[in-house]
Amino acid sequence: MTDDLRAELASVAASLRAYLELQLETGATGIPRGRRAGPSAAATTPSGVMTPAHVPAPPAPPAAALAPVVHAPAAAPFVAPPPAAAPPPAAATRPEPAPIAAAAPVAVAAGVRLPVLAAEVAACTRCVLAETRKQTVFARGNFAATLCFVGEAPGADEDAEGLPFVGRAGQLLDRMITAMGLSPERDVYICNIIKCRPPGNRRPTPEETAACIPYLHEQLALIKPKVIVALGNTAVGTLLDTKLGITKLRGEWKLYRGKTLVMPTYHPSYLLRPSPQQGEAKRQAWDDLQTVMRELKLPAVPKKAGDA
Repeated sequence: MTDDLRAELASVAASLRAYLELQLETGATGIPRGRRAGPSAAATTPSGVMTPAHVPAPPAPPAAALAPVVHAPAAAPFVAPPPAAAPPPAAATRPEPAPIAAAAPVAVAAGVRLPVLAAEVAACTRCVLAETRKQTVFARGNFAATLCFVGEAPGADEDAEGLPFVGRAGQLLDRMITAMGLSPERDVYICNIIKCRPPGNRRPTPEETAACIPYLHEQLALIKPKVIVALGNTAVGTLLDTKLGITKLRGEWKLYRGKTLVMPTYHPSYLLRPSPQQGEAKRQAWDDLQTVMRELKLPAVPKKAGDA
């Protein structure tokens, strides 16, 4: 090899060594093939989140300085878009809220409100009957029943126990209900026009009725019976706002507040009273209850009320 060639090779080697030393000093890992991006070339994504693909690689050890480095394209990381940028789902696929059961509000409203109303009745002092009662008499039976019996007012037995129709008249009423194929506890709701006992079991005065009737109106609005059986003159006259007697009204369908069916019939206490008309009155009362049974689509029972 000539001296000129040796000198040329030495010059090239010196230049290459100097270039490689510069590469090491600047942190390069290979021979650049174009313009090198500076530190300001976005270390974050458009959402401002640092990702591994944007972090500069650390300097390679000197032993790898001479090897050319080829980087495979990195998979772009998933960055959730801002909520405002998300398109709304199509109307046809958007799930709708589940409907609320239609029958639920009646049972819920009655179950919640009736105990509160009973407590209000227990504390009532709207009329003079509050001064002589032992306790108020609200109702018994099932508030979810479709059949409601409404009587006049509590007697001595009811005033003592706090429940309607528990004396002799109530025992007869229970036999009448049982004769219909129903349970007095499960299938009917029983209450009175007046919630306190009038002294001596006298008829309530118009003032006492006016003071107490709002409680009954709310009871009936809550339980929403399909049929009301009005027992006796006071119940019929108050519910229907009429002065006609029970003998002229019994056995014919009427309407309470223009929408609820009412069957007027005799009060059980009248059916217990010995008289020449007692047998006929019992037969008529049973006819009235059979009419109610047909309306409620109950099975026919060939039995007279009070025969139990």
